[in-house]
Amino acid sequence: MRRVSKIAAASIATAALAFTATACGESSTGSSSSESGGKLKIGMAYDVGGRGDNSFNDSAARGLDKAKKELGAETKELTAKTGETPADREQRLASLAEGGYNPVVAVGFAYKDALDKVAKKHPKVNFGLVDSVAEAKNINNIVFTEEQGSYLAGVAAATKSKDGKIGFVGGVDIPLIKKFAAGFQQGVTETNPKATVQIQYLSSGSDLSGFGSPDKGKAAAKGMLDKGIDVVFAAAGGSGAGSIEAVAGKKGAWAIGVDSDQALDPSLSKYKASILTSVVKNVDAGVFELAKSVKDGKPKTGTSTYSLAENGVTLTTTGDHLKDIQSKLDEAKKKIVDGSIKVKSTL
Repeated sequence: MRRVSKIAAASIATAALAFTATACGESSTGSSSSESGGKLKIGMAYDVGGRGDNSFNDSAARGLDKAKKELGAETKELTAKTGETPADREQRLASLAEGGYNPVVAVGFAYKDALDKVAKKHPKVNFGLVDSVAEAKNINNIVFTEEQGSYLAGVAAATKSKDGKIGFVGGVDIPLIKKFAAGFQQGVTETNPKATVQIQYLSSGSDLSGFGSPDKGKAAAKGMLDKGIDVVFAAAGGSGAGSIEAVAGKKGAWAIGVDSDQALDPSLSKYKASILTSVVKNVDAGVFELAKSVKDGKPKTGTSTYSLAENGVTLTTTGDHLKDIQSKLDEAKKKIVDGSIKVKSTL
């Protein structure tokens, strides 16, 4: 979930310089000076949408910004383009590693195969991979228990829904997004056994357009609303902005956001009264912790799993829409953490 929405694009501005790189037609932001003066240098390879997607990439960007502020890091940011080849991703990662950036963070499962190759060629560079697991010894795999946060969202949806008709819009039909769907559906049905969840994906397989098509997200949500569904959870990156817009147009309906607190996003603020909550993956924590470990001379490697127990995934409370059911959510969280509730990661 990690694509830029057309709705958001006009309102987003960054202080960093942006330009088009000749190699892959990618955008780049941040400092790229080859003279680091011994400073920590962090290279960030975003997935499609990059900084400003109001979702997944922005969460990673917050970790980078924290590293710049607290660790004095120098940074360079590159962004993937829709329809690019695996070779483009390899070239992007290699350019950062060869430019002296360490660590280099790859944001998104789509970088997995490219990183497997690049990390082996640059054994002295520390890499981070968000949302997938690679094997090289110099990689820190940063993964999350999305299904646990989604279960809580399911509890909220089932409790707030008037008729128990609930929808899930997934960006792409892949295992990662199915973790969101599985946890959400389980949370709904265990809270209200009579409730139903309609699941719809915007694209499948290698077609990742479902993460960057707000128009598709809007159409999918509208179709659900027309069938009487009154709560829609969109785990679809930038496409989710379209879903939120559609829900906001239906009186009494609720939207559930993802990856960032979408009720606080400036481009979505006019819809915040309809955003029940957002399932946040704290990618920023993983990015910052990797950066700090490199600066401290003890780079994190292997797989780091950020779970509900350590607030790796959370539900937002902006707008106080969950206030009346907070005790129910707290009880569900407690049971997940202590193992009383086993949340499924597959449908």
